[in-house]
Amino acid sequence: MELDLSPRLPKKVYGGDGGSYFAWCSEELPMLRDGNIGAAKLALEKYGLALPRYSDSSKVAYVLQGSGTAGIVLPEKEEKVIEIKKGDSIAIPFGVVTWWFNNEDAELVILFLGETHKGHKAGEFTEFYLTGSNGIFTGFSTEFVGRAWDLDETTVKKLVGSQTGNGIVKVDGSLKMPSPRKGDREGFVLNCLEAPLDVDIKDGGRVVVLNTKNLPLVGEVGFGADLVRIDGHSMCSPGFSCDSALQVTYIVGGSGRVQVVGADGKRVLETHVKAGALFIVPRFFVVSKIADSDGLSWFSIVTTPDPIFTHLAGKTSAWKALSPEVLQAAFKVAPEVEKAFRSKRTSDAIFFPPPN
Repeated sequence: MELDLSPRLPKKVYGGDGGSYFAWCSEELPMLRDGNIGAAKLALEKYGLALPRYSDSSKVAYVLQGSGTAGIVLPEKEEKVIEIKKGDSIAIPFGVVTWWFNNEDAELVILFLGETHKGHKAGEFTEFYLTGSNGIFTGFSTEFVGRAWDLDETTVKKLVGSQTGNGIVKVDGSLKMPSPRKGDREGFVLNCLEAPLDVDIKDGGRVVVLNTKNLPLVGEVGFGADLVRIDGHSMCSPGFSCDSALQVTYIVGGSGRVQVVGADGKRVLETHVKAGALFIVPRFFVVSKIADSDGLSWFSIVTTPDPIFTHLAGKTSAWKALSPEVLQAAFKVAPEVEKAFRSKRTSDAIFFPPPN
């Protein structure tokens, strides 16, 4: 069966006045199921509230646009009320209760990427809502809820039955929602647009990597992530993850060309990508990208907390470490051809600016 790695857009799952929830479908993108990866997007309008919920999967959330407030409740700990804005990454271990709220005019859009190894369905997030028409306590009898909360039957019916919304609701603008608290972001959020750069190549590109050092919760989530931005007509070196990790890539902005090569030297993907598309690179497959004139940026998760990559071009490439004789024999070329090959890309690493 031919491997289909074509980039896909998400489909709307549910929504209303407060906003919408979208997800990528494993039927359309089989690599989600095969790699146990989930991908979804939340878009909240002004006063939109994504009701408190927890998930069967660990995730990284990335704020694509807008700003708002998030609530995070770790097991047996107090609620963290966090200001979120464009570029923020939040690591969310599975089972953690979260809510998301937008009190601004501009739409708040959040991307979720994560693993579904412990989930109910491979390649899909299953959300468990605490309130709403499909909330957990709508399934319990009045007796059980009353005993659990020490409330009379009338009060139980009001609490459980009043909210008829499903997943996302629009709250009254007069309701004062919790304000972000100073210090609550620390250890929970890393802004990829403001963080120190792990790679910065003039006219080439920039990288910020999320790992256990700059966002400790990544260790609990079990995978790392990065934001990569390359300039117009620049190239990202062909490379692969050498620790058997999958690369799940969402195009944040710009556009460009992508090629992926797999086993037996076969090109398994050649496509043009633009903002909103998601695709997955299988383990050990080699991927490279070239930006269009408007540049190209992408947010990826790599299914290991501290990923290691091998690049096949540039000053840090594996080629530079091989002896000249091995290269001559491997390529079956004369010494002068090998020397010409070795003399190139001696200063550029990972990203290559456009030719002069």
